[in-house]
Amino acid sequence: MAIYRFLTGIGVAALLGASSFASARTLDPSVPEDAVEISKRLQCGVSADEPAVYHWSGNIYGRSPGIRDKLLFKGEGMNIRRCVEVVDAERGTGWRLISREIMLMLDPQTGEIVDKWDNPYTGKTVTVMQIHNDPVNSRSPTFPRGTDGTPYTISTLREAGPYVFMPFEVPLFYTNPLAGDYQEYVGGKYHAMEIFDFAALKDELFDSTEPTAYPMISWVRISGWAPWMEMGGRPGQMVFNAMGRKLPGGFEELPDVLKNEIRKNYPIYENAPPKDDTRPNETTWTKFKLLTDQAREAGGDTQPAGGH
Repeated sequence: MAIYRFLTGIGVAALLGASSFASARTLDPSVPEDAVEISKRLQCGVSADEPAVYHWSGNIYGRSPGIRDKLLFKGEGMNIRRCVEVVDAERGTGWRLISREIMLMLDPQTGEIVDKWDNPYTGKTVTVMQIHNDPVNSRSPTFPRGTDGTPYTISTLREAGPYVFMPFEVPLFYTNPLAGDYQEYVGGKYHAMEIFDFAALKDELFDSTEPTAYPMISWVRISGWAPWMEMGGRPGQMVFNAMGRKLPGGFEELPDVLKNEIRKNYPIYENAPPKDDTRPNETTWTKFKLLTDQAREAGGDTQPAGGH
């Protein structure tokens, strides 16, 4: 999923603000320094050394023209992240998000992890590549002031009684790393929409004595078929619909199916990437290309074995 994508896509992404305040008070989202602190509480952990963990779960559907939508999988996902302080003499103190994430495909009836999948659209049995992207970082820090001096705001923030709501839609349209060099002429771009809706208690989110907050989140993604499904040029979409929250108990509060699979096959995902991580980001597409190329070079199956 990528919770990160909404951040970099619209500018909330770098989670900015002052790390502490001289006295207890209620933060004001109309003040740039307070707005960046609110964003930081929404996204980050207690500190760069105490990462935050988001968890979400939901359903994954297939949608193909002319036939009924199919529930393909249940999904269980997590993102573990830290926010690193960045100081700019002109723009102020900002934060850079550093994270990695996993989403598992589960059988809708049994709840077990699916490694081999009988594709109902093609009749083929394919190897499932679980979503596991490392890293998923903000592209650049965001500060209380833009490069042109524009003050930082959370444009979608809405207060309603004791709650704060922040919806974000992120249209995605970029070069597909599995396609060729002529996508401008014949198509093949990655085209998707991600929708994030955050909800938090106002008293918790705006309280300057609290180092962080623990909001709820909903996430929807509408995208093309995953590459490991081997759908070729068949028309259709995948629809992901999930809800979750930031976990006060961190990694140990995740469901057993996630904790056990991470510890068995993806152990680095128990911790956030290092503070100085500058690697390029991964997506499902770049990860699939990497693992497929490795499998081909090794002389084995042309499709990666589950990405483990």
